[in-house]
Amino acid sequence: MSNDGNKFWKRNTAKVPGSIQHVYGAQHPPFDPLLHANLIKAGNKPPPATPGKPKKAATFQEFESTTSDAWDVDDDELLAMGAQNLNIEVVMETANKVIENHSRQQERQRQDDSLEVEQKEEEPTEEDPEDQDLDVEGEEEVERSHEGELPSPEVSFTSSPYSDMRLVKSHSEAPIGSPKDELRKLSWSGIPRQVRPITWKLLSGYLPANAERRDSVLQRKRQEYFGFIQQYYDSRNDEHHQDTYRQIHIDIPRMSPEHLVLQPKVTEIFERILFIWAIRHPASGYVQGINDLVTPFFVVFVFEYIEEEVENFDVSSLEEEALKNIEADSFWCMSKLLDGIQDNYTFAQPGIQRKVKALEELVSRIDESVHRHMHQYEVEYLQFAFRWMNNLLMRELPLRCTIRLWDTYQAEPEGFSHFHLYVCAAFLVRWRKEILEERDFQGLMILLQNLPTMHWGNEEVSVLLAEAYRLKFAFADAPNHYKR
Repeated sequence: MSNDGNKFWKRNTAKVPGSIQHVYGAQHPPFDPLLHANLIKAGNKPPPATPGKPKKAATFQEFESTTSDAWDVDDDELLAMGAQNLNIEVVMETANKVIENHSRQQERQRQDDSLEVEQKEEEPTEEDPEDQDLDVEGEEEVERSHEGELPSPEVSFTSSPYSDMRLVKSHSEAPIGSPKDELRKLSWSGIPRQVRPITWKLLSGYLPANAERRDSVLQRKRQEYFGFIQQYYDSRNDEHHQDTYRQIHIDIPRMSPEHLVLQPKVTEIFERILFIWAIRHPASGYVQGINDLVTPFFVVFVFEYIEEEVENFDVSSLEEEALKNIEADSFWCMSKLLDGIQDNYTFAQPGIQRKVKALEELVSRIDESVHRHMHQYEVEYLQFAFRWMNNLLMRELPLRCTIRLWDTYQAEPEGFSHFHLYVCAAFLVRWRKEILEERDFQGLMILLQNLPTMHWGNEEVSVLLAEAYRLKFAFADAPNHYKR
């Protein structure tokens, strides 16, 4: 990491213009005293005056000029989340308890709703028949809510420093401190491998919250997927579908990790998943980049059946039933992800173009030196950031880092569609020293397309996410800071 003395975002005891303050109930990473030391002081009282303290910054530029590089290796506060050692027994007990409590609460809620409906039916009433229909619709809406996506706070399975944090009601009107909230909160800073498969299915909205309904829903959705295979897959060689299938067949061997995707059984599974998704989504069809989004789900769901690393595992050695379950679950979870970012893959990919433009504007505000340097050597953001948005940084990071990143994306509200922008901005500025050392277009493009992340792990990803959160917290609701 760079310990360059150039300036970037870092906390300061002086308030940032705009008076950005910690807000309980706002979406944020774990409330760690190390990470938020300046926010736990009583009330909104300003810090005590220090003799000789410089005057407050009156503008964002003045504030920026007095701060230090947040990527300094000595910034132990940013590493606090990533550096904690986990006791796996405590982690597993916490995770399983959260999921179990979540299911019990959902069942109690369902029983209470049913009892309330029964009591209303027993009471004599002269209501209009249309009103009675509305009551039934309301009951159905409650039932549907059990199947919907979970609400979205964030914390970590590292638990202890954050387990007593008070929660406020979220936008979904979930009860204070409900297990729904806790599941996302505990997932924000990373999910243990042993519980990651079930947690991802819950967070994506694929698996219902009610434990008693999970087996039946999984059975139904898996049967539905293989019904699509039976109905559509034979059409892959038809004239109007053969170009799609051919492109999928060409793209899969280019994916990473190579050892995994070059296994014939894995290639066969990926081809089916991608072709069926393309057939069922004609507005976009198959677009290069979608193929990468299958891999994290596939690898995580393989973890349900093996203990070793999947890159060195012969997938064909798994039982056929297990392979079918992994394939169907990967299809549905990938579909849930793409539902939120499908404008990235429709004609002309407008979603990606908007995100790249937003990244350019954001970087121009947080690090003008980097922004000006790239313009000086005629490097357009679209030339390198298109892939960052199209592949969600999967081509820039090792698979283990992508999986860790997706823990947070699934716990963060609009993680893939919105929070990813701030991760990309933090990722770009992470390399500011290397960028500023390059003095020509070719050198900059080679650097930006081959960033040295091969040896990255959870610690580096945790720092990246912490910095991305700070950018989101500072800029997402501050349009005057975000735009010129």
